[in-house]
Amino acid sequence: MFELLKTQKSARRGRFTTVHGVIETPVFMNVGTSAAIKGGLSAEDLKQIHCQVELSNTYHLHVRPGDDVIYSLGGIRKFMNWDGPVLTDSGGFQVFSLADLRKITEEGVSFQSHIDGKHIFMGPEESMRIQSNLASTIAMAFDECVENPSPYDYVKESCKRTTRWLHRCKKEMDRLNSLDTTINKNQLLFGINQGGTYPDLRTQNMKEIAELDLPGYAIGGLAVGESTEEMYSLIDAVEPFMPKDKPRYLMGVGTPVNIIEGVARGVDFFDCVMPSRNARHGLLFTSEGIINLNNNKYLTDDTPIDKNCSCPSCKNHTKGYIRHLLKAKEMLGMRLCVIHNLYFYNTLMEDIRKALDEDRFDSFRAEKLEVLSKRL
Repeated sequence: MFELLKTQKSARRGRFTTVHGVIETPVFMNVGTSAAIKGGLSAEDLKQIHCQVELSNTYHLHVRPGDDVIYSLGGIRKFMNWDGPVLTDSGGFQVFSLADLRKITEEGVSFQSHIDGKHIFMGPEESMRIQSNLASTIAMAFDECVENPSPYDYVKESCKRTTRWLHRCKKEMDRLNSLDTTINKNQLLFGINQGGTYPDLRTQNMKEIAELDLPGYAIGGLAVGESTEEMYSLIDAVEPFMPKDKPRYLMGVGTPVNIIEGVARGVDFFDCVMPSRNARHGLLFTSEGIINLNNNKYLTDDTPIDKNCSCPSCKNHTKGYIRHLLKAKEMLGMRLCVIHNLYFYNTLMEDIRKALDEDRFDSFRAEKLEVLSKRL
């Protein structure tokens, strides 16, 4: 399913063939938590902005509208009219983000719904059943994402439990994929590496979960409190123990610079809510650096967000107009900004892949790192 086409040092150029389409890697997955990109983007928009993979949230879709509802409507791809691959996270991140509303046991996690306070229990089996109902292309294993930093002994025990949960996830997914009533009988399970900020726990956990020979592996539990340099160091520690013939996914990361540095360290898949979240507040990524469209200097600016960008927003509208929409709190302003930022990310990945194809990733990395972190 995964073909490694080329390498340049640790950076990898690959192709991942799934039942729902081919994914060219490295790839950035566009985050549609509740089966939609916040900011008013549809599945048709995703095609226009060169999205390859849409990512949705298991916990949120379970709470609303209910995974049984989505199952009855043919699965998430039919539900949102998206014909490409979809990755669903497992609900494990909510173990971290809803810390005040949950209790962890060996069986799983008890939540209170953030919407209505209703009691929810989710363990490995429940997460797999929900994701099977959603019929995503890739399902993530149920895990615990710990806060960084956390005490060593707690992280060690959490890692052991997450590994036990992974075995249960695999067993349940194998069962679900064998059922006649399952929509996607070729659903793929990715395991998740955990271990907090402790390299020894990270590497030991990676060795253990690699033995399961899953279709792909993720590095989870980063970008949740540790420094950027610490994150890079932990990726460096884990990467040698990740299977070479399987895709690697760095969960929840990050800025364009983070992504380029992740690619340099052997990562294939990325996702982050940041580009769309920042866009809704007027913080935009361009080929010359980062701009804040709310600044007064853009009041009468009749140029596009980025003169080097071919997204629908840049081809049709000016900074001055989009700034006005944001200030007037018109939804169109957020939509145009989100379209731009996600197009920027998706085409950045295309440029990364081209640089790898042409054996010039090192020079590409050196050039882009300086420009993309600059505030204009």
